[in-house]
Amino acid sequence: MTITCLPSPAICAQVVEGENGVLQGLAAGKIWAEMSTTDEAEVKRLGALVTAKGADPVDCPVSGGCHRAATGNISIFAGCERDVFEHMLPLLSTMGCRILHTGPLGSASVLKVITNYLATANLITCSEALVTAKAAGMDLATAYEAIRISSGTSFVHETESQVILNGWRDINFTMDLVSKDIGLFQEIADRAGVPLEINPGMVEIFKDGEQRYGSREFSPNIIRRLEDATGLDIRAPRFPAEIVDDEPEVAGAEVKVNRG
Repeated sequence: MTITCLPSPAICAQVVEGENGVLQGLAAGKIWAEMSTTDEAEVKRLGALVTAKGADPVDCPVSGGCHRAATGNISIFAGCERDVFEHMLPLLSTMGCRILHTGPLGSASVLKVITNYLATANLITCSEALVTAKAAGMDLATAYEAIRISSGTSFVHETESQVILNGWRDINFTMDLVSKDIGLFQEIADRAGVPLEINPGMVEIFKDGEQRYGSREFSPNIIRRLEDATGLDIRAPRFPAEIVDDEPEVAGAEVKVNRG
């Protein structure tokens, strides 16, 4: 098996198709597992080249954040034929915790991009909520807890809001990667004829963030746009500088879809 996990579809294409690339080492009985967050159309294009070599392509991106990847509590989506999935399941269950067969090749990439879109929307709304709370005179630690115990909470709030309030804001994910992901989401929607309303604004927000602070700035620092606009400092004491996975490690297993 050959695994790729790379920053962009263009880089993956170079690694797969280039001189002495992945394709050169593929043959019947081998598997190419693409674990990058990538474009559905591109992974299908490369998958056709892999299939022509007699090998099996799988798109199997991970989700849950770097802190969960480090502990093995990560989720893995897998897009491939069912027999290939069953062959790979023991390995994927060693690498991750929750393993979902999403359907044919490309389906995992679509769903991963959708989840990253939702995470980005959460990051932007959490930023707006925290800045508004501060501007309205609220104690930020109290505001964090109020959101955490309410219907407004989310995975992003319970993780990234903490490092935002610490001020360090390093989650091992940068603004250019966010722009790539929500750009891929926009392409999926455009191909499907969905007239999105929120994502185009998010694309512009992160484009502006990259222009102001640099493409390699940590993504939670998108809140700096509002800090700069208001003159407010959105930091509070006793919040952690990094996200730590405190969930107990459990054996990986397939997530079964409830079909009634």
